[in-house]
Amino acid sequence: MQSYEQSLQQTRKYLLEHDDYLVVSHVQPDGDAVSSTLAVGWLLSCLGKKYTMINEGPIPTRMEYLWHSSDIVNMSTAESLGQFSNVICVDCADFQRVGMTQRYFAEDALIVNIDHHPTNNGYGYVNLIKPDAAATAEILFDLLKMFEVEWNIDIATAIYTGLLTDTGGFRYSNTSSKVMSAVSELLALGVNGPELAETLLEEMTLPQVKVLNRALDTLQLSPEGDIAWVYVTPQDMMDCGAANEDLEGIVNYPRNIRGVEVGILFKVIHDHAVKVSLRSAGKVDVAALAQIFGGGGHTRAAGARIEAALEQVIPQVLKEVRRYL
Repeated sequence: MQSYEQSLQQTRKYLLEHDDYLVVSHVQPDGDAVSSTLAVGWLLSCLGKKYTMINEGPIPTRMEYLWHSSDIVNMSTAESLGQFSNVICVDCADFQRVGMTQRYFAEDALIVNIDHHPTNNGYGYVNLIKPDAAATAEILFDLLKMFEVEWNIDIATAIYTGLLTDTGGFRYSNTSSKVMSAVSELLALGVNGPELAETLLEEMTLPQVKVLNRALDTLQLSPEGDIAWVYVTPQDMMDCGAANEDLEGIVNYPRNIRGVEVGILFKVIHDHAVKVSLRSAGKVDVAALAQIFGGGGHTRAAGARIEAALEQVIPQVLKEVRRYL
């Protein structure tokens, strides 16, 4: 098995030797996914490479300040792009997380898989995976250091965004000394930390407040008080004028209740599909739990999509959580 340093070298070699890349991140992209996509795009532009950045859907509006964020193609509104032989997947814990963008992958496409999820199964031709990295952006911080490119405020802001969001504002246990060392460098390049924290972690839209209110109305706790959950339906989303990005952080509310070990958000996609988001206080490895349902993630933050009605999904998930507890 390759070391991290060897994987960095292999990735560097691949990026220098090929051209015309498709850069993709996971469906319903978060701060790390968007910033990692753009960081790769920025590097490729510095190398004089041709590239296309794409996602299955739109990027969150609060990420629009990032360098060339409007260049990320929203697949749902895009014309056909043809087939790409060179694909870079960022922050995708498994291949299915790229969603429908895989229709643009050539059958013999060489995939560079850059990710920090412990559940990543190494689906790439090149696998640059560091499970103990706080964010995929942290891996890209290391990768960019291997090229003779001059860092500027654009790339510094992108990397900082990924680190900020995936560490919960540098509060989670993945906030290592290495992360803070990187942050120090990025701030020295002119990143406005307080402004980004306000935009990404504090500011809420009115639809976000409304859908949070709906979700909290459904709050339930297990008899032992160690599991708490909420759910959101398509009707809730419609009534509140909410988008997927407005659900960001809602799962933390049940998790933050004193005594709760696992907090859960059930988002009903339609009558026979539910997206499950799981957060752990530390006792339960929710990544392992999510894998039971075909999902994945991190020890304390994971998720899965389950093809069943909400009434079936809730007891199934609670049963497995209880087993882990």
